[in-house]
Amino acid sequence: MARAGRHLVSTDEKTGIQALERKHPTRPMIEGQVELREFEYTRHGTQALIASFSVASGKIIASSVGPTRTEDDFAGHIEAVIATDPKAGWIFVVDQLNTHKSEALVRLVARHCGIEAELGLKGKSGILESMPSRAQFLSWERHRIRFVYTPKHTAWLNQIEIWFSILVRKLLRRGSFRSTEELKARIEAFILYFNRTMARAFKWTYKGRPLQA
Repeated sequence: MARAGRHLVSTDEKTGIQALERKHPTRPMIEGQVELREFEYTRHGTQALIASFSVASGKIIASSVGPTRTEDDFAGHIEAVIATDPKAGWIFVVDQLNTHKSEALVRLVARHCGIEAELGLKGKSGILESMPSRAQFLSWERHRIRFVYTPKHTAWLNQIEIWFSILVRKLLRRGSFRSTEELKARIEAFILYFNRTMARAFKWTYKGRPLQA
């Protein structure tokens, strides 16, 4: 899709990432003994990560880490992703979260797509009236920038979830962070490292198996 001037990306938030500081250093693995990791920790707050995964390249695009994940935070992330190739088409695969169907997103898409029609009033009329009306506008196939919504309870359909699991395994699960600032810096550094050395398109398959009675 990137060759056709259109990018397909999987986008979501990972909220409540805790800055946990281990009270004592981890003891490294030695012959005959497994790694010994301190189970007591001090909490230093949380951060939220908003990220977009390029299905074609396997890279994370214009990620943002901060204390909140409001509709303005999400719209700001989408704006930053589009800015990496402002004339291209963009398809964002997202879940059904209300911030993915917001007034801010409608106005962003209308502005980038040159739509001058009246958008209405949130909660009252027109495109902005309700989440269903906003989602219908945001997912319209004729738009250069549009959103595809996965069904409820199907997070596994969105490839960004696979990347989040990599982040947890490679960094978060065994990390020790003395502050939210350190946590943010380590996440951002990991994303740079991942894009430089590990990024690749996922060979994404699913073989359905019948449920056991």
